[in-house]
Amino acid sequence: MADSWMVVGLGNPGPNYAGNRHNAGHMVLDELAARVGGSFTLDAPRKANVLAGRLGIGGPRVVLVKPTTYMNVSGGPVGQIAKFFGVTEENVIVVHDEIDIPFASIKLKRGGSEGGHNGLKSVSQVLGSRDYLRVRVGVGRPPGRMDTADWVLQNFSKTEVKDLPFLIDDAADATELLIKEGLVAAQQKFHGKADQASKA
Repeated sequence: MADSWMVVGLGNPGPNYAGNRHNAGHMVLDELAARVGGSFTLDAPRKANVLAGRLGIGGPRVVLVKPTTYMNVSGGPVGQIAKFFGVTEENVIVVHDEIDIPFASIKLKRGGSEGGHNGLKSVSQVLGSRDYLRVRVGVGRPPGRMDTADWVLQNFSKTEVKDLPFLIDDAADATELLIKEGLVAAQQKFHGKADQASKA
């Protein structure tokens, strides 16, 4: 379906990971599901929670996907569901945590390096391409010499949790704008916000 989009939220399964920085993608997908007005259904054979609907009345068709696999093998469900719904890589959007962006900032891009993100590496490998869209949810870098893996597998701090709903809302807005108006329009709106945040 040429007018269909697939939005994938990366994260790890289960309640032990639900509040982790690494699960920012899942959090954004939950917000988008609320906006679509539906509930995720488990697609057991393809190992993902899936919701198909429209963004607004008469809006674009979207398939929201939260893989139920661990992050580093997210690509399998993404590839299978894209094939099932006939969504090409150009219309695949992956929402994920990004340590190279300050907390509470959003940036968007198409293609390029995965930046060491194992979920993105898995998606690129299965799709056979890096040429998909990314909504990058800033979680910031770990303090001191803390290992990056330890950092992203921790829950957001008490201070961050206060601003987390605004970050998730912004990321969902960015995803909607990306679908409805394109990459440049979304970048112009949200990259300005990110630049202001980094100077604050």
